[in-house]
Amino acid sequence: MSTAMNFGSKSFQPRPPDKGSFPLDHFGECKSFKEKFMKCLRDNNFENALCRNESKEYLECRMERQVHASNYWQLMAQEPLEKLGFGDLKDGKSDRD
Repeated sequence: MSTAMNFGSKSFQPRPPDKGSFPLDHFGECKSFKEKFMKCLRDNNFENALCRNESKEYLECRMERQVHASNYWQLMAQEPLEKLGFGDLKDGKSDRD
């Protein structure tokens, strides 16, 4: 009994990642933001709600760098922060502060 595998019958079409995921920071352009965010998480027993400002800053850095680096793919399109769940953060502070 033989099973024929025809790999050429379907073609793979690459697509940008879904919202909420973005490419790795291969050049380390946002490394300082990432380290600040990770330190905040460690200092706050990994309660990410306490590190939202650091998360926002890292995301802003990644959006800014990715838009310039890959206009062809538009892997990390610029989005309003309100749309990404950071509408309550103004000037680096939460409304709850």
